[in-house]
Amino acid sequence: MGLSKTEMFTEQQNEIALFAKVFGHPARVSILQHLFKINSCVCGDLVYEIGLAQPTISQHLKELKHLGLIKGSVEGTRVCYCINLENWTKMKETMLHFLHQDIPESKDCC
Repeated sequence: MGLSKTEMFTEQQNEIALFAKVFGHPARVSILQHLFKINSCVCGDLVYEIGLAQPTISQHLKELKHLGLIKGSVEGTRVCYCINLENWTKMKETMLHFLHQDIPESKDCC
């Protein structure tokens, strides 16, 4: 049995790709922006705020939680979500390190 495609790459490369995937959908970006804007946990009003169906919101929340960018807690029959600041900081450091790579000047470049 061969290697899966992700096993061909470093842990950091896979991590960066996962972060990029999370930011690759505007609904997830919107959810993150809303969580930052309210600066507290949100317990169910995302459907109203984002304008998507509950199952769609739930799927995007699952992706964000799986990556650890948000965390959730159960309050009665509702799950409340907020930004996981520790993981958000780690993600920013990883992405900034990747994005701040210098491209050497070369006269022989296309």
